[in-house]
Amino acid sequence: MDQPTRRYLFFGRVQGVGFRYTTAGLARECGVLGYVRNRSDGSVELVVQGAEVDVDWLVTHLDAHFAGYIERRTVEDWPGETFAGFEVRR
Repeated sequence: MDQPTRRYLFFGRVQGVGFRYTTAGLARECGVLGYVRNRSDGSVELVVQGAEVDVDWLVTHLDAHFAGYIERRTVEDWPGETFAGFEVRR
């Protein structure tokens, strides 16, 4: 099974609203690996690895749950890392 790794950046009012912990819970629910962390510019970074259907499920749920907070997001392929679980990073 293909396990792509992608890096998403979420912009808007995404810090201080439970974004990281909601992301971690959803990520563990769908079985993807990686991490989520706040960035100094006010955005949130999500690096996620897993089956395409699971990654899409996670991002779709984040978009819906935080629709009033996310102004935009970017995505790029993120090669070269392997993860053992999903974590919230500082």
